[in-house]
Amino acid sequence: MESENKVNTSSKTLSLIGWIITVLVILFMLMDAVMKVMKLEMVIDINRKLGYPESAIVPIGIVLLICTLLYAFPRTAVLGAILLTGYLGGAVATQLRVSSPETNQGFGGEPFNIIFPFIIGAFVWGGLYLRNRRLSSLVPFDRGA
Repeated sequence: MESENKVNTSSKTLSLIGWIITVLVILFMLMDAVMKVMKLEMVIDINRKLGYPESAIVPIGIVLLICTLLYAFPRTAVLGAILLTGYLGGAVATQLRVSSPETNQGFGGEPFNIIFPFIIGAFVWGGLYLRNRRLSSLVPFDRGA
């Protein structure tokens, strides 16, 4: 009985940690999406340097907003995580393209700019893994060792 209580407490703690990570990811992605939809000057400048036309900023923001909202709701969270992974993969590809010697734009190329979307993606899936029992049973890591 005592070991069952420990498992339940541990499971609840992991789920809470998963929700905390998820909420932080959602807030960050919503901030990014809203800044794009509002077409803030800073966003326009950065997107120009990344090679995107100003006309693409709002549609990219809307796509990010939809992906983030799908991730926010438990019933569609896995679909949202898959879509956010694609979005973040595009961010990595953009940074790699901008940092290539052929473009020589002098913007990007910092390792952090390339790795940051990967880190966010890890938080997307890590938070979902900790709060979603079906996903954690699909990808079983040995938590007892």
